[in-house]
Amino acid sequence: MIIIEPHIHMLSRTTDDYTAMYQAGIRCVVEPSFWLGANRRHAGTFFDYFQLSLEFEHTRAQRYGVDHWSCISVNPKEAEDLPLARETLAGIGPYLDHPRCVAVGEIGFNRITPNEEVVFLEQLKLAKKHNLLVLIHTPHDTPEVSKKAGTARILDILREFNYDSGRIIVDHNTEDTMPLTRKTDYWAGLTVYPYSKLNPRRVVDILQRWGLERVLVNSSADWGVSDPCSLPKTATFMAQQGFSPAQVTRLMHDNPLAFYSQTPKFKPRLDLPYIDPATYQR
Repeated sequence: MIIIEPHIHMLSRTTDDYTAMYQAGIRCVVEPSFWLGANRRHAGTFFDYFQLSLEFEHTRAQRYGVDHWSCISVNPKEAEDLPLARETLAGIGPYLDHPRCVAVGEIGFNRITPNEEVVFLEQLKLAKKHNLLVLIHTPHDTPEVSKKAGTARILDILREFNYDSGRIIVDHNTEDTMPLTRKTDYWAGLTVYPYSKLNPRRVVDILQRWGLERVLVNSSADWGVSDPCSLPKTATFMAQQGFSPAQVTRLMHDNPLAFYSQTPKFKPRLDLPYIDPATYQR
């Protein structure tokens, strides 16, 4: 089975990860913009990062038989510095228009602050202006922040914004937020990430309750404890729990293909060859 990974942060992963992903059937990935571990201090560092994702990471992935696409944004974790965020958004246009940028994302909330909301709204407007898809980050559940409250506020903002619901995915849902997301026509994302999000068992329980319609499953693998091959493992677990091959294929291939194909930019190459690392040079 060919798998399309709809949300993963490959800039933080190794070439061994690409090899393991290829061997497990992953042939295409979409990489949203994310926090690099320290807050950036200059708009230029954002622009360098966007270029790295759109150009170098695409080339690196291609060597391992994986087609790489990007989502570009100011991640909500760096939206609190409003002057810097606005300076970055003022120059983000060329990166959004890049042929390998398929969405604005990930955007949304980290701590559900007024500044985060301002940056969220401004990036929604940019998505509409550039006719791009939208990938939304719902906040982590912490003692200070409620994922459910953050998701509810996101959905309220989206209703007021009035953008095509089929072009938006609300990601990182859990058992607490799926009842909110499923009342809408937005796509719902489920993330297989060991500690702060879901495991395959919980994903399967959610799918059995809510179905496969407008659902994407992703690994969101990054610097933290995460697994870039969690989708193949989840596919195996789904089969063990009684999902048919067609249902597994729908979730792992057909749904992400349908969502991202709403932008004419997205023309995934799923037949790229794996190149022996010994045969090429940097």
